[in-house]
Amino acid sequence: MNINQFFQTASWRFALILGCVLVLLGSVYFNITIGQQLETAERQRMRTWAQAQESILKAANNCDLSFQSQIISENEDIPMILVDGDYRIIDVRNYGDRSWPKDRKYFEKELKKLRGKSQPIIYEVPELQLKNYVYFRQSKLITYLEVSPYLQFALLLAFIIMAYLSIKALKDLQQERIWLGMAKETAHQLGTPTSSLVGWIENIRLFYPEDENLGMMADEMAKDVELLNQVAYRFSKLGASAELKEEDLLPRLEKLLAYSKERASRKVQFMAPNFEELAPIIAPINGLLFDWVIENLFKNALDAMDGHGEIALRVYQVQQQVIIEIQDSGKGMPKKLHKKIFQAGFSTKQRGWGLGLSLSKRIVEQYHNGRIYVKESVPGEGTIFRIQLPTSLS
Repeated sequence: MNINQFFQTASWRFALILGCVLVLLGSVYFNITIGQQLETAERQRMRTWAQAQESILKAANNCDLSFQSQIISENEDIPMILVDGDYRIIDVRNYGDRSWPKDRKYFEKELKKLRGKSQPIIYEVPELQLKNYVYFRQSKLITYLEVSPYLQFALLLAFIIMAYLSIKALKDLQQERIWLGMAKETAHQLGTPTSSLVGWIENIRLFYPEDENLGMMADEMAKDVELLNQVAYRFSKLGASAELKEEDLLPRLEKLLAYSKERASRKVQFMAPNFEELAPIIAPINGLLFDWVIENLFKNALDAMDGHGEIALRVYQVQQQVIIEIQDSGKGMPKKLHKKIFQAGFSTKQRGWGLGLSLSKRIVEQYHNGRIYVKESVPGEGTIFRIQLPTSLS
């Protein structure tokens, strides 16, 4: 499997996520291990500090206590509260700008918190009937180590999201360029034979003006050539900026409905509102591209019904949105396909190219600033496609 085939599967997403998770778990394990070791070391330091205090209190006047004094003075990073046997605060250390007894309320709350979650270091001097407790809070370094896994998780999550979006955007851009290139090439390839057909039709009319049958054939051929020209024009417009013009959608929809009826089986019933009774529904559209979208939806509906069933067209306006719905009584689809059917190259038909709905989505959302989506679909019952278009260019 080469690199392109790898990125076309879901394996690369799994590998990316798995790699990041392993890095995160390794980091968390490292931080927890180091944190536990530092916590043990800090507790041992506090025991040494308490022992130094005991030694000073027990020592005779002529003893050298420089070592004990050094141990006491070197503790500059572990916040601690020293209390007597009745849990009255004697002294506090390493709390930054806070001091005792100036910040009495703060230290009383702090002492209550420390008593609830940790065991104190006890030092006592029986000769002096002295028993004190040292409550201490972990140093900032351990706090940073505890917080760092969450920070790393957030950073890794952001990295995963950015990497996924970047790769997806690159893949979508590459795919879009391929489809646009195919569309342009299709328009170009259609142009040559249709121009030739126009010439042959004119020759038939010119050389056989009295033959009514040939004349009728020429007229029908001209209609088909005109349809081919429209298809070529539509393909040529993909990738270019489409000119939008505000117009009443009802005459256009009525014409498209009649066109689909002509090409449908007699067993297919079409239901639509009485267009003459509706007030005009205005929206800015590119006529040829808009027609292509509606034709695609009608064609999909007909394909889904296998020659019999019902197709309903609804059009109405809600505030600043024009709503067009095309409903069929065909095969329907599961919910997991509601978005996938708009992906280029995906088709539920054996001979489908997967272009119709993909191009329809591009036309509606990129050129017309609207939305097209599956409003509802039930397997075995049918599907409702909905198009939403703004009523103005602003």
